[in-house]
Amino acid sequence: MSDLRALAALTARRIRELEDGGTHAFVDWEGQGPGARGQGPGDQGSGARTEGLDTGVQGGTLVGEDGRALAGEAVAVKDNICDLRFRTTCCSRILDGWRSPFEATAVRRLRKAGALVAGKTNCDEFGMGSSTEFSCYGPTLNPFDAARVPGGSSGGSAAAVASGAVSMALGSETGGSVRQPAAFCGIVGIKPTYGRVSRYGLVAFGSSLDQIGTFGRDVASAARLLSAISGRDPFDATTLDRDPLPEPGPAPASLAGTVVGIPREYFGEGLHAGVAAAMRRAMDRLRGLGAELRDVSLPHTRYAVPTYYILAPAEASSNLARYDGVRYGRRVSEGAADVRALYRATRGTGFGPEVRRRILLGTYVLSAGFYDAYYGKAQRARERIRGDFETVFAEGVHALFTPTAPTPAFKLGENLSDPVAMYLSDIYVCTANLAGVPALSLPIGRDEGLPLGGQLIGPMEGEAEIVRIAQALERVVGGAEEVR
Repeated sequence: MSDLRALAALTARRIRELEDGGTHAFVDWEGQGPGARGQGPGDQGSGARTEGLDTGVQGGTLVGEDGRALAGEAVAVKDNICDLRFRTTCCSRILDGWRSPFEATAVRRLRKAGALVAGKTNCDEFGMGSSTEFSCYGPTLNPFDAARVPGGSSGGSAAAVASGAVSMALGSETGGSVRQPAAFCGIVGIKPTYGRVSRYGLVAFGSSLDQIGTFGRDVASAARLLSAISGRDPFDATTLDRDPLPEPGPAPASLAGTVVGIPREYFGEGLHAGVAAAMRRAMDRLRGLGAELRDVSLPHTRYAVPTYYILAPAEASSNLARYDGVRYGRRVSEGAADVRALYRATRGTGFGPEVRRRILLGTYVLSAGFYDAYYGKAQRARERIRGDFETVFAEGVHALFTPTAPTPAFKLGENLSDPVAMYLSDIYVCTANLAGVPALSLPIGRDEGLPLGGQLIGPMEGEAEIVRIAQALERVVGGAEEVR
């Protein structure tokens, strides 16, 4: 479809059908009518956002101005990525109705490449969660089974793509929040090398871990989207001084000469039988493509989850200190006798339980007397984890292949009362964030109808290599087939 307005109308209709069905993937979208969920006071529905819709359109046809066209593509954006057209609330009461005065670099590049930014998607509050149940708007449902979660924190974006409402979506990663929901929803999710994509306009959670990632129905579409948003950015000093990633080539017919490492630490106790069966089948397909599979070890993997859940909350407690009702955030002043009471009222009612839990944990590990015992030790463990990856890749391994998640999508509410169980769902994905390396999840089969994901992890700046391997595997693995 070449006409942008026709694409916008079609996409709005698809989103409305999805939302009327109760999936709850979106919180704000183009063409949303008055009174719809997420609509703030003063909005005028679909007519309020039609001005400027033709930006990037030449002669009524979608044309990417920078030569890397996303023409005809409708892209959803996670609600913690700033946009001028839609609200950015991070699915938190403390930012209810907030509109950003600036646009994220990733969103600006989407529009420059000709894409239609279709709307904002539901997520765990401030990206803190693994199920998209910690949203002030309510949970998103898994398109494959409405009784299960879509993963998190980017579950809304994953569900939007899996359901067919949009062809691509942006999410964000701090500890696997693109790859895990991609696995639960049967689509492809890519986390780039830290610094490959600008974080300008991504609301900060854990600044040394955060990255914008991409979702697509297949490897090529997720990689095309990553190509469009990647590259150096003068607004973000942490971006790599690199040109944008090239668009993916055709899927290779053979992986001869490619060495794929199989880390033994990712196949231990707790791995679901269906996931294990899917991994065995996928490894057989890799061998059939000519790849050499090599047993490797990442010995410090066992420290990944505790390390992550010290470092990420520590950074979150600092980043979220600004939301106090004075400098930032909706103010709750009723009954507040002084500034301290104002802070308590604002943050106590504005933040949900998971955000409060992580702020408390992060403040504790940074406090005097505990900094060296917890935060300092976690930083040293992080260096060991990063060193494990460097050692394996230095020995000639081109990529690692692991499960994305230890289980298929779990049921809604199943882990809400057990935060540790929720955190352990990130056990195979948070290592890549700690090390800063790129990683990709793709469908490798289904167990009783539920999608299962396999993960490829590459060396620093190794996106092209993991995309190449994933494209070859995708062609032969049968991602929609039952594995047992």
